[in-house]
Amino acid sequence: MATQRKRTTTKSGRAAGGSGFGNRVKGFGRRIGGRGPWWSKLIRWVAFLGVAGALALAATFFILYRAIAIPDANADFQTQTTQVYYSDGKHKLGEFARQDRESISIDEVPASMQAAAIAAEDRSFYSNRGIDIKGIIRAARDNTTSGSVQSGGSTITQQYVKILYLTQERSYSRKVKEAILSVKIHNQLSKKEILEGYLNTIYFGNGAYGVEVASQTYFGKPASKLNYAQSALLATIINSPSYYDPYAEGAKDRIQPRFSYVLNGMVKSGAITAEQAAKFSDRIPSVVDKKNSSRFSGSKGYLLSLVQNQMQSLDFTDDQIYGGGLRIVTTFDYNKQKKAIESVKALRPDAKELHQALVSVQPGTGAVRAMYGGRDYLKNQVNWATAPTQPGSTFKAFAVIAALEDGYSLTTRLNGNSPLFKDGKEIAFNQGDSLGKSFGFIPLSTATQESVNTAFVDLVDQMEDGPDKVIKAAQQAGIPKRLLDRERKNENGSFPLVTPLGYFGVAPVDMANAYATLAAGGKRADWFVIQKVSDYRGDSLYKHEVKTKQTIPEDVAADTIAALQGVVRSGTGTNGNTVCTTAGKTGTATAGPDDDQHVSSSWFAGFTPKLATAVMYNRGKLGNADLEGYMVPFFGGQIPAQTFKLYMDQVLDPSDCGTFPPPANLQSDKGPVYREPAPKPERTTKPKPKPEPTRTTPSPTTPKPTAPQPTAPDPTQPTTPATPAPTTPSPQSRE
Repeated sequence: MATQRKRTTTKSGRAAGGSGFGNRVKGFGRRIGGRGPWWSKLIRWVAFLGVAGALALAATFFILYRAIAIPDANADFQTQTTQVYYSDGKHKLGEFARQDRESISIDEVPASMQAAAIAAEDRSFYSNRGIDIKGIIRAARDNTTSGSVQSGGSTITQQYVKILYLTQERSYSRKVKEAILSVKIHNQLSKKEILEGYLNTIYFGNGAYGVEVASQTYFGKPASKLNYAQSALLATIINSPSYYDPYAEGAKDRIQPRFSYVLNGMVKSGAITAEQAAKFSDRIPSVVDKKNSSRFSGSKGYLLSLVQNQMQSLDFTDDQIYGGGLRIVTTFDYNKQKKAIESVKALRPDAKELHQALVSVQPGTGAVRAMYGGRDYLKNQVNWATAPTQPGSTFKAFAVIAALEDGYSLTTRLNGNSPLFKDGKEIAFNQGDSLGKSFGFIPLSTATQESVNTAFVDLVDQMEDGPDKVIKAAQQAGIPKRLLDRERKNENGSFPLVTPLGYFGVAPVDMANAYATLAAGGKRADWFVIQKVSDYRGDSLYKHEVKTKQTIPEDVAADTIAALQGVVRSGTGTNGNTVCTTAGKTGTATAGPDDDQHVSSSWFAGFTPKLATAVMYNRGKLGNADLEGYMVPFFGGQIPAQTFKLYMDQVLDPSDCGTFPPPANLQSDKGPVYREPAPKPERTTKPKPKPEPTRTTPSPTTPKPTAPQPTAPDPTQPTTPATPAPTTPSPQSRE
């Protein structure tokens, strides 16, 4: 028994020994929690964990502070220029460089500018130690309650560190490194030195780096001469140079709230009085006229401006675009772009007020291969290749699509008489060299070939909700919905019967892309100009992914192509027939009230199996001034079609044209079908006795010609004129 008890005791001893650590932990826990109710124990535990966490964070921060050294300044960031290339990646299109900087000492920066920067970006600048935890929490609260971004959590020191020492990478590790370096910089430099470096480094937009160049850019004077209101405006711009750009459309509405925020901060700091701030509470200091870089001179400036806008839409920052040393490869083909410029120059009339646009889009991808938007970007910043202009009868292609989808066919019988009446009221008439010629009853194929206004109005009148279906077809092809949705509807809430005559604005690039959808057999792809982007090391940052969608049925696309082939084969667009199989449509738009119309634009849009191109001519500041007498001849089947042919013949490979699908020959299940009228029987008379014939020499005769084909498209009669927007030319058109 003694032995057994000893054995048991030994076992118990082991068990007790094995649980000694656990008992110590339990004892430690009891000492932390103490005695008392459960809630008092919980409070003690929370306090303990808080202290322990703080100590752990402090230890971690200390270790990182010792481990992370201040790197060399980003000399590359300050000097590298972004290069822009044509699609081959070899020929250079241009560059983006905004490192125009002239550093000055803090003593040359007026106190108002120093105070404004602090009020805008870091109001605790003189009291924080490089980072401001309270500021981060306060910024989150203010931005949430105000409904807009009014303040940021980064201190001036953090921003300076990020620009001068780090990259634009967005990651937690970079933010941690930024915080550590900010504390180090705070410990090594004075506040004056940090503020001086910051104001000489930060980007102010429009190519201005540093406060000195910014002052010269926006106010035409050195920074030392800035007043408090001008200082507040510059400090406003720092937050987002592109969003608060004083030269941008609608800038005042965007700038005013942030500008007032800065002024209020200057009042709180004592830099200015409330009375001084009140003087500018509802107005912003004026800026000098914008000075454009010569890098944007000529027609290439429109391409570079478009590339810049597209990069911003891809979420690249201004700092990356203009100072990140990026390599941007565009979709523009070097040879096609060169030939586009040459073709426009070769045929355009010598008229200063005349604007031209030429855009080529690759079917199946949406890649813009050439774009001519104007003569000189520095003299006129409106890119007529992307600005809406009345398309005239080029819009009729979408009426063909809509009709075929709705159960009509190319043999549908239409009323081509002019004028066309509905309920006793004249609703359309034919114009052009035919002087209002009536075509009688004709099939849709002929109406397309000869661009017969009245027949197309009759077509949409036959269709249930015809105009709205034309608009839907245009969207299917690639005309942006946002442009179509903003157009006026009639009192019934639908689009007017003259919709297929193209009375509202469409950008040539959108028209070219819509025609490219047809060329691709009904597969739509969004147009784009940026192919790929890499950083200065060669690492890929972006690559475009082509996405297509079958938006138009293949058989509908095939018959629409067949109808448009007739236009260039023997209709109004014969001047646009190229070395490859071609389809297209002329457009000659008119604008103004019924009793005072004028020709507002002239178009030819066409395509081969491998390339779609739109050519457009208009006139005047808003692009809707009268072309008649100024551009001779003004019909779309003349100079625009000739420009199209000259360009396409130079860029197409006759040995590799590709082929269109054969016509589907869709049959009508709606509407009347056109039947060729039976030939009139010849009148016969009973022969009279004739004398003995004598030998004579017959005189040559010339057979009487059949009805001549019109050589120029008919401009359209607008019945619902639209007033162009003052900033975006959007003239009306009817053809």
